[in-house]
Amino acid sequence: MYPTVAEVLALPVLRHGRPHVVAGAIGLGAYVRWVHVAEVTDIAHLLKGGELVLTTGVALPDDEATLTRYIDELAAVGVSGVIIELVRHWNDELPGALVRAADKHGIPLVTLSRETRYVTVTESVNGLIVDAQVAELKAAERVHEVFTALTVSGAEPEAVLREVARMTEQPVVLETLSHEVLAYDAAGMDPGDLLTGWLTRSRTIQLGERTGYHSGAGWLVTIVGARGHDWGRLVLVCPDTPPHRHRVVAERAASALAVHRLVAKDTDSLERQAHRAVLCELLGSPVPSAELLARASALAVPLTGGQLVGVAIRPRPASTGLPAVSTGPMLRELAEATALAARRARVRALVATVDETSVRALISLSPEANPDTVLHRLATDVHETRAPSVVAVGTTVDGPAEARRTLVEAAHVAAAALRTDVKRVFHRLDDVRLRGLLQLLATDERLEAFAARELGPLLSRDAATGSRLMQALRHYCEHGGNKSAAAAAAHTSRTAYYQQLARIEQVLGVQLEDPESMLSLYVALLAHDTLTTHS
Repeated sequence: MYPTVAEVLALPVLRHGRPHVVAGAIGLGAYVRWVHVAEVTDIAHLLKGGELVLTTGVALPDDEATLTRYIDELAAVGVSGVIIELVRHWNDELPGALVRAADKHGIPLVTLSRETRYVTVTESVNGLIVDAQVAELKAAERVHEVFTALTVSGAEPEAVLREVARMTEQPVVLETLSHEVLAYDAAGMDPGDLLTGWLTRSRTIQLGERTGYHSGAGWLVTIVGARGHDWGRLVLVCPDTPPHRHRVVAERAASALAVHRLVAKDTDSLERQAHRAVLCELLGSPVPSAELLARASALAVPLTGGQLVGVAIRPRPASTGLPAVSTGPMLRELAEATALAARRARVRALVATVDETSVRALISLSPEANPDTVLHRLATDVHETRAPSVVAVGTTVDGPAEARRTLVEAAHVAAAALRTDVKRVFHRLDDVRLRGLLQLLATDERLEAFAARELGPLLSRDAATGSRLMQALRHYCEHGGNKSAAAAAAHTSRTAYYQQLARIEQVLGVQLEDPESMLSLYVALLAHDTLTTHS
């Protein structure tokens, strides 16, 4: 990093000259790229910017217009400051034209009241610059090594951002091009303060270059993408103008993130990962924290001030008598299809897989929205773009404290609806009736005890002899005790089927024709199915 004008003035060789800042003190933080000694006024065209100009003033005129033009030209090329000896030309003070012009442009104008060896100043400052450049190169090499290792190891975005925060000691945020926060590291800052109002703030920051600093917001922003497909922005929150090293860190981190996205084809997208983190915390937190609410808002899904509806989507198996088998790729595709359906329905929703069986979504609606209309549109879209699925919804709630309840209820409804033949655009709790009740009681030990008490001997008999008495009982109950219809459904002759029913009565010690016995056994069968799916 180049030294600032203030750091140069602190060097012993310049302190000996008794430096005094007479104008442009606001620019003392400017970086000095080089030191140039010049005794003529028409020097600006030979400079590149960032130079600290040293002069004795012997060749400078006393004409105010010329002196003003001299400073104006230096300001135009971007010099970092001007130092003038008050020894040979001016002894007490500089002409007012010089002072006013320097103040106008914010260029530090410094006087030295003692004769100073400018060659020593040049050697000292340029030595500092060279040392800083060497240190910068070493730091850049270290940055290169660290992020190359992260890229090769396939580090997750959280690890990349953690390294950015460690190297820069500044908060860092990874967002989509639509300004939704995918990941962040607050670097010790309160995450709520970092993320609150993020969408609104981020949308106002538009830079015309791939990496740039917005001084008004204090953001260093670099575009993230590869192969011509940009998909995000990395934002380093820097209240002060960041050093070049921070730009290098941000750009290398962006490259690592772009490569990770290219190679991580068998994992959820970063957007789904961010949504899953919020959904999992909502499911595990009875009272959502302020930070969690800010994170959801930064994902463009506000959890306050409107209506919330939990949704669960599960692939429907070929046979409703068997549990659904959902693979990772299948659920990832279903999650992306659901997210796309939400966008098409123009609703804000957190969408992700949170377990191995289903996709969950939490839809955020305005107070005036009609939930049924929105859900019908979204569910219809899901059905049209995916293999047969069950879409289940929870009760509409009006605050984040109840988000967990609607999400859990939707999951219970989906599990119950999966075992029915009823086809609906979406299912609610009152649609699954007894199965829904049993799903809600799935964690109650008394339900498990009831099913074991009713069906235990039959399960043991099937396990010991290989008989199919449980299946025969299922057909009997599902056909309301109609033996002929049950035998046909079991693809068994009536004689053989009647023998199975007699064996069931013998094993269980009940009369199947007794309405209460049949009802109790059917409830036990449904409970057994529920517990099998839930385990």
